[in-house]
Amino acid sequence: MEKSHSYTTEEVANILKVSKLTVYDLVKKGLLPAYRVGRQMRIDPSDLEEYIKRSKGELQSSSSQSLSQSLNKETTSGAQGYSQVRQLIISGQDISLDILANYLEKSSKRFRPLRSYAGSLESLISMYQGYSDIVSTHLIEGISGEYNVPYISKILVNFQYIVIHLLTRKAGFYVKKGNPLNIKHWEDLRRKDIKIVNREKGSGARVLLDESLRKYRIPVSEINGYDNEVTNHVSVASAVAKGDADVGVGIERGANLVKDVDFIPLVNEKYDLVILKNDENRELISQVRQILSSDNFKNDLEALGGYDLSQTGQVVYET
Repeated sequence: MEKSHSYTTEEVANILKVSKLTVYDLVKKGLLPAYRVGRQMRIDPSDLEEYIKRSKGELQSSSSQSLSQSLNKETTSGAQGYSQVRQLIISGQDISLDILANYLEKSSKRFRPLRSYAGSLESLISMYQGYSDIVSTHLIEGISGEYNVPYISKILVNFQYIVIHLLTRKAGFYVKKGNPLNIKHWEDLRRKDIKIVNREKGSGARVLLDESLRKYRIPVSEINGYDNEVTNHVSVASAVAKGDADVGVGIERGANLVKDVDFIPLVNEKYDLVILKNDENRELISQVRQILSSDNFKNDLEALGGYDLSQTGQVVYET
């Protein structure tokens, strides 16, 4: 096993032949030590190799009692000496979540946030399955125009939860500089001379596109490039800039990061946080609400530009 570098969660998932959510769960439980490098969660090859050996029983006796004692000891001690620290998985792709993770870690010695960069639907499903602690969503219901709650209420059935507004941001089209094809509305996507680049299934941008197509009764079969998928806003903007596509759906910030791309705003997107309401999360909910209402946190987001923070910290929905 290669020992010269650390692994990403995706690489570990490929090695173990499991989903990334399973890797996050192992980290949360303290069974697989992990640490942060910038915005990424990393795992040392030696720790992964030890976990694999332990799973095979090479480091344990055949006694189930011995195995139980070992796992209990590791869970208690946590990863790399973080005793009494709760691992948190914050799921979503916006940079504001990285800032929130930093504030959470500084505000309480009890929390050690780790980041998952999953899309909105995958994040909600991971919460349903018990893999994520804070998830972000920006999912629009096309006909009503309502954000997030219609999806959350369907996925987190029989759960108690709170939905807190994080920020509002503009979403729309990425087009080539100067918009030479004059693309301004969803109806323009029907045109045969226009090719799109799409986001992956489950992302908020993909849901925005699909719900808009449904609203305007535009068949997917009429959309040139619909099956051409990439996994983030910058990749969409880059595809447009390089000429691989004429248009894609994304947020304003993505266009600002790529040359030769203009942004056509279409909607004000509600970006909310979801946390389950239970005894374990009582302190977490309190800490998150305090952070979101703090001037320092809002100032940090304001400095990034492109966010409407007028409703940051307000409770959108609570069961």
